[in-house]
Amino acid sequence: MMRSPPRRLAADGEGADDLVRLVLAVIETLRQLIERQAVRRFEYGHLTEDQIERLGLALLRLEQRMDELKVHFGLQDADLSLQLNLADWPELALPENASPEGAPP
Repeated sequence: MMRSPPRRLAADGEGADDLVRLVLAVIETLRQLIERQAVRRFEYGHLTEDQIERLGLALLRLEQRMDELKVHFGLQDADLSLQLNLADWPELALPENASPEGAPP
């Protein structure tokens, strides 16, 4: 049985712009989640001084690179908002000072 070749996205046009926006929105959302988790771990004292320094530098570099990519593709912060409704996912909508049972904050 022969498979048809995968469909390809045109390199120009609105489809490519939408794909870039989606990929950057997912990366930005993950960056923000990682940053929040790092702050929680810092507040709970779960990081060494070296880890704090390395994590802070990595997050700063990631934020700078995201800023460069937004400028390159002509995007604003609002363009990268996924508008997630965490009420639909109660296990993810934890208060800022809470952590799931048995999991490190």
